[in-house]
Amino acid sequence: MSINTPLPLAILYSLQNCPYAMRARLALLLAEQQVQLRAITMKDKPEDMLHASPKGTVPVLIVKKERHSKDDGFDPENDQVVEESLDVMLWALKRNDPENLLYYNDLEALTEMLKVIEENDKEFKPSLEKYKRAKRFHGDDLETCRLECEPFVQKLEQRLSENEFFMGATPSLLDFALLPFIRQFSRVNKAVFAQDEYANLRLWLSKHLQSRLFSRAMFKYPLWLETGEVCVFGLD
Repeated sequence: MSINTPLPLAILYSLQNCPYAMRARLALLLAEQQVQLRAITMKDKPEDMLHASPKGTVPVLIVKKERHSKDDGFDPENDQVVEESLDVMLWALKRNDPENLLYYNDLEALTEMLKVIEENDKEFKPSLEKYKRAKRFHGDDLETCRLECEPFVQKLEQRLSENEFFMGATPSLLDFALLPFIRQFSRVNKAVFAQDEYANLRLWLSKHLQSRLFSRAMFKYPLWLETGEVCVFGLD
């Protein structure tokens, strides 16, 4: 008689304040997917993570596909590697989406969400990095860099003037994919972000940052390489 042994938990390599890792953690919580979280720093990357994903950035999700697959690291013959944050989000939500964040009743919704996320990642994020650097190094181009971010931010503000969330009356994948980046934008110059032109985005951001979900996503785990402790992420 065979025993149906459950698969080992997937392993998530994560960096505490990386916006890409944050969006992955948010999605895993929303999808109610438990994983073994391994907190790292960019100055000390685990060899096993680099073996699975030589790009060396987070998040990296190692999914065990066989019950006999090693549960302590990467097994190239039996494990699946998901190494882009959006792919981690979609992996989790396609397994379980209790809040309908993918808007299954709207056939065009996911295409629209992915388009805006791509704009965030490829256009807004580089502009945001310039804005952050200008603030950090007291550059005289701070306002120019902020204005470079404005077209994307104002599109989001306009969306929120029509609905409570970016895609409609309920949250979506888009809200949680953009949350870490809008959080960063709001913190570069808090006095500017407090102005009326960001009223809807400020309210949206405040609701998310004060939520229990965000607190759970930002819980600080011990560094994997220092402790070797098994940390199960997603336990309520």
